[in-house]
Amino acid sequence: MATTAKNTVRVGLFGIGLDTYWPQFEGLHDRLVGYLEGIDREIGSMGVEVINAGLVDSVEKSGEAAKLLREKDVHLIFLYVSTYALSSTLLPIVQRVGVPVVVLNLQPVGRLDYDAFNALGDRGKMTGEWLAHCQACAAPEIASVFNRAGIDYHLVSGILKDDPEAWGEIADWVDALKIREGMRHNRVGALGHYYCGMLDVYSDYTQHSAVFGNHFELLEMCELADLRAAVTDAEAKNKIEQFHTEFDVSEECEQAEIERAARTACALDALVKNHDLGSMAYYYESTAGSDIENIVTSVIAGNTLLTAHGVPVAGEYEIKNVQAMKIMDLMGVGGSFSELYLMDFEDDVVLLGHDGPAHAAIAQGRVGLVPLPVYHGKPGKGLSIQMEVKNGPVTLLSVVQHRDGTLSFLIAEAESVPGPTLHIGNTNSRYRFSIGAREFVNKWSAAGPAHHCAIGVGHVASKLEKLAKLLGIQVTRVC
Repeated sequence: MATTAKNTVRVGLFGIGLDTYWPQFEGLHDRLVGYLEGIDREIGSMGVEVINAGLVDSVEKSGEAAKLLREKDVHLIFLYVSTYALSSTLLPIVQRVGVPVVVLNLQPVGRLDYDAFNALGDRGKMTGEWLAHCQACAAPEIASVFNRAGIDYHLVSGILKDDPEAWGEIADWVDALKIREGMRHNRVGALGHYYCGMLDVYSDYTQHSAVFGNHFELLEMCELADLRAAVTDAEAKNKIEQFHTEFDVSEECEQAEIERAARTACALDALVKNHDLGSMAYYYESTAGSDIENIVTSVIAGNTLLTAHGVPVAGEYEIKNVQAMKIMDLMGVGGSFSELYLMDFEDDVVLLGHDGPAHAAIAQGRVGLVPLPVYHGKPGKGLSIQMEVKNGPVTLLSVVQHRDGTLSFLIAEAESVPGPTLHIGNTNSRYRFSIGAREFVNKWSAAGPAHHCAIGVGHVASKLEKLAKLLGIQVTRVC
C-alpha cells in the first residue's frame, strides 16, 4: 500500500567528541566510533542513504564534515553525541549545511553498573568509562547554542540499543523525511474547476508549492475526452476484469454503466501516465447530454482504482485534501476522502464518509461498486463506491489554510468502530473519539478546516507532527 519518493533520500550523520580525551583514555575513541558505526547501520536499514562524516572532535574537522554533507546534498542531519564535546565543533557544520538536525542523546546502557564501575579502582579508567556514558552532559550546551543561533533541531534521548521508544522516534523522523521528499517530487493534477460556492475549498496553489514543494499540472477535460475516445475494446475489457477483481460489483450495475466507467477509467490511467501525476483533484459539470458530462459522471470507479494504487484522487477539486491524502498514502496508511456525515449521540460516534473515490486499500472487507440513480448535488447518475474504513485505530488529517494565507495541519486520532452505516452508495464509517463526539466536532470545526479531511489507518499523529516540523508549519491536534 505504501508509496515512496522517486529520488533517493539522503541523511547526514556525524558524531561529536573531544580530541583532548583520546591520549588521556585508551580505547575511548575507537569505542565511540564503534557506537557511531552501529547507528549508521541501524538508520541505513530504514531505507535511506546515510552519509557518515565520522567522529568530529575538533573545529578543523568540522569544516571537512560540513563540506562532505553539503556536497552530498543531505536532507537532514543526525548528530550523535558520543561524549562531551565542545559546541564550537558542531555549530559550523549545521550552519553551513542548513538542514534540520536531530540530536541523538543515546547512552550505551540504560543504567550504569555502579558496583562494577567503582570496583575498577583506577580513577583514570573510571573517568574514561564515565566519559563513554556522559552523552547527556552535552545536550544542554547543544540546545543553548542552537537556540541562540536560530538552528532548527530536535532532541531524541534514550539508549543506544534495545530502546523501542527512542528508535521508534528516530524511525518516525526518517519516515517523515521520506514523506516530505515524496511531496516535493509529487506532480498534482488539477482537472476541471472548483465546485461553485464552496468557499472553504478554494486554495492558494503558490502557497502549497512553497510549503510542500510540489508541482501543479493544470489539466484539460478535452485531453481526457480524446484519451477516452481512443480506448480500445480490449483495454475496456481488461479494465472491467480489474473492476471484478478489486470490487464487489453489484448485480444491480447495468453492463452499459460498467463499460462506460471502464472506458473512463482507461482514459484516466492514460492521463496520469501522460503527465506523470502522483495525485489529482477534479470536478466538472459540463452541460446536460454532452460528451464531457458522460465522462464526469463515470469517473468514480477509475479514480478509486488510482487512489488504491498510489495516485490519490480528491473530488470537488479539493486541493488541500488531496495533499492530505497524498501524505497519508506516502505514509502507507491510506488516506480516504471524507467529510462529516452525521453524529450518533446515543453511541457517541461521528459518521464520516464521502461520495466519489475512496481508498480501497484500507477498506473493511470488500469494496462495493453500486449504481446510484442520482449524484447528490452533482449532475447525472452512474456507478459509485460503497465501503467502510477498516475497524481499528485511525488518524484524521486536514491541511488548513488560514486568514494570513499560511498552511497548517489539523490532526485527530480516533477508532473506526463497527455498527450501522448508511448504505447509500458512498463511503462512510463510524468513528469514536477520546474526547467524545460533541467536543470533537466543536474543536475540529473551530480549527477552520475545509469540510473535507483524509482518513488513514493507525495512530500516526506523532509522525505527522514531525513532518510538520520538517515543513515548517504549525499543527493543531484535537485528540
